[in-house]
Amino acid sequence: MSLVAGIDLGTQSTKLVVYDPEARATVAMASAPLDMLSGDGGSREQLAAWWVDSVRACFAQVDAGVRARIAAIAVSGQQHGFLPVDKMGEALAPAKLWCDTSTSAECGQIMGALGGAARCIELAGNPILAGYTASKLPWTRKHRPDVYARMARILLPHDYVNFFLTGEYFCEYGDASGTGWLDVRTRRWSAELLRATDPDRDLSACLPPLAEPGSSFPVLPAIADELGLPRAARVGVGGGDNMMAAIGLGVVARGRLGMSLGTSGTLFAYSDVPVVDPAGAWATFCSSSGGWLPLICTMNCTVAIETIARMFGFSAREGDAYIESSAPGAGGLTLLPFFDGERTPDLPHGKGVLAGLDLHNATPANVYRAAMEGAVYTLRYGYEALAKAGMAFDAIALTGGGANSAAWRQMVADVFDLRVDVPTQPEGAAFGAALQALWSLHRAQGQAVALPELVAAHVAVDPSRATMPDPLRAAAYREPYRRFLDHLDAVRPLYAA
Repeated sequence: MSLVAGIDLGTQSTKLVVYDPEARATVAMASAPLDMLSGDGGSREQLAAWWVDSVRACFAQVDAGVRARIAAIAVSGQQHGFLPVDKMGEALAPAKLWCDTSTSAECGQIMGALGGAARCIELAGNPILAGYTASKLPWTRKHRPDVYARMARILLPHDYVNFFLTGEYFCEYGDASGTGWLDVRTRRWSAELLRATDPDRDLSACLPPLAEPGSSFPVLPAIADELGLPRAARVGVGGGDNMMAAIGLGVVARGRLGMSLGTSGTLFAYSDVPVVDPAGAWATFCSSSGGWLPLICTMNCTVAIETIARMFGFSAREGDAYIESSAPGAGGLTLLPFFDGERTPDLPHGKGVLAGLDLHNATPANVYRAAMEGAVYTLRYGYEALAKAGMAFDAIALTGGGANSAAWRQMVADVFDLRVDVPTQPEGAAFGAALQALWSLHRAQGQAVALPELVAAHVAVDPSRATMPDPLRAAAYREPYRRFLDHLDAVRPLYAA
């Protein structure tokens, strides 16, 4: 029987999941690391060639007999990247990534040209925040004028991998939402936002057409042969990693809350109507399933604990033992984990702040716990905006590297006072892409299958990792969280844009 595959192009690695829909089982998994070019001023970039090489490396790790049975593929990609290409689709410069904060000033310039953030939200549903694709374009025009002059198309990371696979230029609504240029209410590129970004050039001519959810494209015969795939294989539209993770976690119907604990942290929920906050407290993105995905993104999640673990000479893989040897509240320490700037709260120039040190609490275990608590508190800060808007949830569906840690799972359950469920599939974004590929395959074969029904049939929860909040610990986190908010208020003026 046919198999489906999901590719997740992340920041630190590319992952591949090959899934057997009939057996309800993953038959192969592979991964390949990705490097990052880090520079002064918050620059974070990657070469597009690395993405393609990592995809090749992943497929090379899979048995040829398995590859020959893959009937459909979809790509999940890190959002907000900016890759300028020429008329032949060749990359003209390194891609600026979601975590690149060197273009923060350009965010204000674009919104200022429209009359401010409120007007930007009124026009398109979102402000232009640090890391969004839109801000990277005027930066490129200023700092790489030759590249800007030769630029024929603007591609997101996921778009570029799709171009490699199919030879076609297309974008998808969910990933397009993260550019800042899409009017999420109408699902069309906003002429006003594009003019505010560059009044002297028709940027709409550089943007790929928007493809409908569930549509698919044939893989290029030469690429099929190179990767060992059938020439009849289809490539679904895929989407941003958060949108694919939502599918992989079953967040395709109202009332479910997804959380991803990776390099960045995200919270997202499904809505069948656009849920726009006039103050921009959350991102109003389109989903990759036909609805909308109100989303909170923090830029410092597992990277925070990895930074502290490295500072004290141990691995984050050993971190659970350090958490067990400390108590909620980290002995009075508070860590604002804004090592890479921050999006929620909106502090692109933010820095990490450790407060509350004394002669008794200055231990590696307490500092490590403070980093993990800070990452979870930052997500809780964003969650409160969703709760104030009337969204209610009874559990969190958890994915990402942090989901593998019992300490992360328990802390999330306690701080949010909600049950935490972990799906049986460990790679939520790659698995979500595989399910979208399956949906696209059914549609290409003339089968009318609703995506929520398909997801319900394939997404399962691992009962051994279900985690309930502990009432005593949940109460113990309330004062440290309030202290976190106090410190946030205190330093906000220091790092305001």
